[in-house]
Order: sequence, then C-alpha cells, then structure tokens
Amino acid sequence: MRLKLFTITLLIGTAVAGLVPALAGQVPGLASAPDVPVSHRDRVYAAEQFSNTVSVTDPFDNKLLGVIRLGDPQPGNLSPLYRGQVLVHGMGFSPDHKTLAVVSIGTNSVTFIDTATNAIKHVTYLGRAPHEAFFTLDGKEVWVTVRGEDYIAVLDGHTFAEKTRIKVPAGPGMQIFSPDNKYGYVCSSFNLETVVISIADHKIVGHVKQESPFCPDLAATPDGKQVWFTLKDVGRTQVFDAKPPFKLLKTLDTGPITNHVNIVRNANGIFAYVTVGGLNQIKVFRTDTFEQVATIPVGKLPHGLWPSGDGTCIYVGLENADALAAIDTLTNTVIATIPIGQAPQALAYVPNAVPEGDGMQNLQPLGVAGQAAHLTLGSVTPAASADAKPTSVTLFDQGLTQVLQAAVTGLEPKQPYVLALASQADGGGMLEPLAAFMTNPAGSAIVNAVGPIRQLAQSGQDAPSRYLVVASGTAAKIGTPVQVQTK
Repeated sequence: MRLKLFTITLLIGTAVAGLVPALAGQVPGLASAPDVPVSHRDRVYAAEQFSNTVSVTDPFDNKLLGVIRLGDPQPGNLSPLYRGQVLVHGMGFSPDHKTLAVVSIGTNSVTFIDTATNAIKHVTYLGRAPHEAFFTLDGKEVWVTVRGEDYIAVLDGHTFAEKTRIKVPAGPGMQIFSPDNKYGYVCSSFNLETVVISIADHKIVGHVKQESPFCPDLAATPDGKQVWFTLKDVGRTQVFDAKPPFKLLKTLDTGPITNHVNIVRNANGIFAYVTVGGLNQIKVFRTDTFEQVATIPVGKLPHGLWPSGDGTCIYVGLENADALAAIDTLTNTVIATIPIGQAPQALAYVPNAVPEGDGMQNLQPLGVAGQAAHLTLGSVTPAASADAKPTSVTLFDQGLTQVLQAAVTGLEPKQPYVLALASQADGGGMLEPLAAFMTNPAGSAIVNAVGPIRQLAQSGQDAPSRYLVVASGTAAKIGTPVQVQTK
C-alpha cells in the first residue's frame, strides 16, 4: 500500500514538476536545500529503550531490515560485568548523513554508527543521563544535552571526544540548531527556561520562559523563523521567534503527554507535527497562522517523529505498540505500520544513508525485541468523558521478566495513584501494588514496573488470574480502583 501510494505521488509530482519549483528544505537544514525523493537508499532509525536496539527501516517499501543491537534486555544488563548499553533513547545524525549518534541514558553514552554499514564507529561516555545528541550543521561539533546535570557536552564532530562544556540551567532536555548554524536552542526538563546559545562562541545570548519545567523536545523551522517546543507535563506546545529578541509567539493546548514536535515542508506549506501520547494522536498545525489543520490517529503512545527528505511523508514511533507509523503528509493519513523494537523513543529519517550496496551489514533480526503483550484500562465511572482515551499498557518481554509501561490518562491532576494487580476483574478483592505514581498537571503519567508480571497475572492450578487496575492513594494506603483492565 505504501509503495503504491508513493508511486502515485511520484507520478503526480513528475507531471507538475515543470509548473511548480521543487519544494526544498527539510529539517534540520536550510529551506534552500534540495529535496531528496524517497528511495531505497534512505533509512528510518528508531532508538528503542527496553530492547536496547536501533531498528533500521527502508522507507521506500516500509520494510524493517533488522536491528542494530547495542545491548541486552534484563536481567542480563544488570550484571556488574555488563558492557552493552542501557535505555537506548536519543538520536541525531551528521550533515553528510554518514553517521548516526545514539544516546543511551542508563549508560551515559553516545554511540556513533556508520549509516552505510550499521557498524559502531565509536562510543563516547559522558555525565549523568544524557538525553539527545545533534551535530551542528557544519559537522564540526556534536552537542549532547546532559539532562542529569547542568551542561551541554560539546564533542569534536570527527574524533567524538568531549572538548568543552556549556553551562546551562539544570536538566537540559534537548538542543536543535538554527538552519543557518548560528544559534543552538536548548530547552529544559527541570527549569522554566529555554536558552539560546551562539554556536560560534558557546555563549548564552537569549532566554525564553517556558510555561512549565518539563520540555522533552523542540524543532526549528527550515525557513529560520520559528522554534517549536513541547511541554510534556502540562500538555502544551509553545512557539518563539528564532531570531533576537526570541519573542514568545504562541502557546497551544495540544493534549496530555504532548511529547515530540517536528516540522514538515511540502506543497501545502510549512507545518508542525506534534505527538500527543495521551490521545494516541498527532496534531498538525500551520506555522503561519498556528491553525490546527489535522488530527491523525496513529496508535499507542506516539513519541519521536521525523520527516522524509522531500516532506512527502513523516514517520512516528509508537512507544506502547512497538511499531513505526508512516504518514502521507499531503493527506495526513497513516499509510503503513511497521513492527520494530521495544518502546521506540527518538526517530531519525536519514536521506541517502546508504549510497551504495544493500546496507544489510551488521543487522540482526528482532528476536525477543519483537515480543510484547498489550492491555487497556478503562474508567470504572460510566459517566467518564466519551472522548477520553483509555490507559494503554504494554508488557515488553525481556525473557524471564517483563518491563511494564503504562501511559495513564484521564485521572485527577497532581494526585497520588497506584498501579496494582487485583484478584477480581472489576478491581475488587486484594490489591497488590506494582508501582506508585503522581499524575502531572494534565492528569496523566508514564508508569513503569519490572518483574515476572505476565506469569503473576496468568491463571494456573494454584494461582487464580489477576487483573491490572489503577487505584487512588499510595502503596502504603491504597484506595478504590478508578481504572480497570478492559482487554
């Protein structure tokens, strides 16, 4: 289906090529950069934090080619002698499209991968909990947000060695660069401030107030006019002028678990695509009027996203579905869903990543990374809002254990709750707590637990079935269930 639609789009594009100039400039480059039509030479990469893999997909026919295995699942990665990566999460790529930079939060590292051969070229270890890594657009530096501390680690773009640090407010979440390579924009995950840094001298030259302290992601438009950033805890997206004095332009209510944003330039204009995990949607906004022009249902907990080199499609990782969704940006419809590794986070679409050959070297099959079970929790209150999305739960198989991740929505803001196992399908009977959590200001949360949860929930001769619920209160004093397992 994807190949057929692509062929139709290509034929239409060829027919009108003589009438309309090529629309160029996809992030992170300049608007004057040439389009790169989708081909078998392109690759879509996803960083998968529970399988510790990077999936590699051919976007021409939307086929998973395999995974680059950076580490092992649990419990193997708990060993004191373990040498692989843990919590593979962030992703960026070099301007010559030859190198992929992959951040692993749990092992404080950036792994540099050759895109043509999928071979690891180098691993750089940094400070506590790095989050994202991006090359400057001249390729001379790689900036890494060290979110567990208060600085940007600046690496040499060729040797990948750390050469200096840029002091910023604590908890830098992500950085992206202006398409003219003049400014670096760094939002914060712990403070109410995004800073603008001069790339030439590494000095802070601007400040933008965030409405909340939790920004996970931002993107600059290829025309050099705007920067969009997301606020995960309050479910909003803000926009500011990309040039001095960096004035705040707009605040949009986008929805619970608003996560990543990216920019698409196509025949219809320039658009911001925002993933809203609590609604399982992508919302699309014009960048000139800020009008919302589309809502795209995509699947469970959309996270990272990145457009193709010609803006005809955009890919999004579905964190609680172990899948990659391909979207036609002219119709804003999902045209393919591709199985990938566990809990995809950041995404990168790299045009011409494999200039020759089949690019299959050093790839492995999914294996256990493709194994997961999916559940849904719904409100026990019949009068709950009809448009409220249910809580999605995924059990990512690690072999002997599972990592449970719940994208909880529809609860009271800033209140304590417990994810628990109940002995009765309606939430009655004894409740055994798995994880306690506090909802954010949007009444949502991402909740994790680890253990032999599938085995505990399965029925047996001596062990009755148990069911997932969300209850009010704390682990020490569990209240009544407010959400119960529906399937």
